[in-house]
Amino acid sequence: MPELFTTKIAIVIREDLAVWQKLNVTAFLATGMAASAPEMLGEPYEDATGRKYSRLLGQPMLVFSATREQLQAAHRAAVERGLTTAVYVAAMFATGNDVNNRAAFRAENPEDFDFVGLALRGERKQVDKATKGLTLHK
Repeated sequence: MPELFTTKIAIVIREDLAVWQKLNVTAFLATGMAASAPEMLGEPYEDATGRKYSRLLGQPMLVFSATREQLQAAHRAAVERGLTTAVYVAAMFATGNDVNNRAAFRAENPEDFDFVGLALRGERKQVDKATKGLTLHK
């Protein structure tokens, strides 16, 4: 019987981004969640010929749409609840590598992050509270 998770993952993406940016940010944030809890990864996939494929997260992720202000509120709620978070700010679109991404994030004002994406993981009810009022991405 498949394992039922007591945790939940939510990815929140700013609604005013271009489609390529939404997809890019979602992909980066999903890797942050996988890196923070590798035990969430399932077993490798294999097709009928025996060809091997990479493991995927064994836990579903919900993707929400939000305004900048809603992202900031979700971040505050996540911090208050001790949720695992992955972040992406607008300045990171102008960088080309991880070192510069981290520098761009560090340069942000922690009281006014310019979030374009945020991923949260934690106990189901706590993630639900942090994302209360957000709608699933369309």
